[in-house]
Amino acid sequence: MSTKFSILISTKNRLDDLKITLQNIAFLIDNDSEVECMVCDDGSTDGTTAYISSNYPKIHLISNKLSKGYLYNRNYMLNNTSALYAISLDDDAHFLSAKNLDVIEEYFDKKSSCGLIAFRVFWGLEQPENLVTGDKAHQVNGFVGCGHVWRMAAWKSIPNYPEWFQFYGEEQFASIQLFRNGWEVHYLPEILVHHRVNMNLRKSNSDYLNRQRRSLSSGWYLFFLCYPKRLMFKSFFSSLWSQVKRKTFKGNWGATNAILKALMDVLMHNQKFIFSNYRMGIKEYREFNKLQSSKVYWKPTDKFDKTEA
Repeated sequence: MSTKFSILISTKNRLDDLKITLQNIAFLIDNDSEVECMVCDDGSTDGTTAYISSNYPKIHLISNKLSKGYLYNRNYMLNNTSALYAISLDDDAHFLSAKNLDVIEEYFDKKSSCGLIAFRVFWGLEQPENLVTGDKAHQVNGFVGCGHVWRMAAWKSIPNYPEWFQFYGEEQFASIQLFRNGWEVHYLPEILVHHRVNMNLRKSNSDYLNRQRRSLSSGWYLFFLCYPKRLMFKSFFSSLWSQVKRKTFKGNWGATNAILKALMDVLMHNQKFIFSNYRMGIKEYREFNKLQSSKVYWKPTDKFDKTEA
């Protein structure tokens, strides 16, 4: 009999973060009657593999001696689980809500066209004091990697994540392909995930400009891979002009360098765009863009949250 749920985590040299995540989902890992946990250690040098082997023998551990990349690992785990539903968590994220597996199964049973559930995600080092929200479940046009769950029948109906995207844009690519294949992405705020990230500190990290570059290039890849031909260049030049106007013209030379490198990325991959099989028709594009935007960040600051806490 197939496993009902799989929890998939990719990690590299972030053992301290991973320890917190595994401690918080340990009761799920121990539920081996219906839950499997797969962790891909992508070439860590901080003792991650040894720690998992010693402390969590029930985890299905994939240990890459050399790093193969985040998207390679996500594709590998999704393509090698036998579960009906696959939960994706970052190594620095864990659940704050309860009875999550029951909620997931009930929602998928109720919404037969839903191929993926996006969780409500709070970004910050400390968890919020108030966990209540007035948000309601609804269809959206995308999701974020740090907390979501696949109906595996939907995953199997679309192409893998494009590994050459590296680490941005793959969720939007998948969302478009789900839409093209008759599946929906739904935001389910009943399930809350704490993504333990200091967003302000990220801007001072040495990889911040590289993140900007990858974010830009992946967005432009999507224009050329997935947008109708009559709109892809218009969308690209509009985005490029916006970046130049807001950054280059204001003397932000670091960001300008990121823009130039992103342009080189697009040129390097231009042959992939010529005969793309992933493109929306104009009608599909219009229908897709009527959907509500993906819910990336949740903050308990609205009136409902304050009064109901």
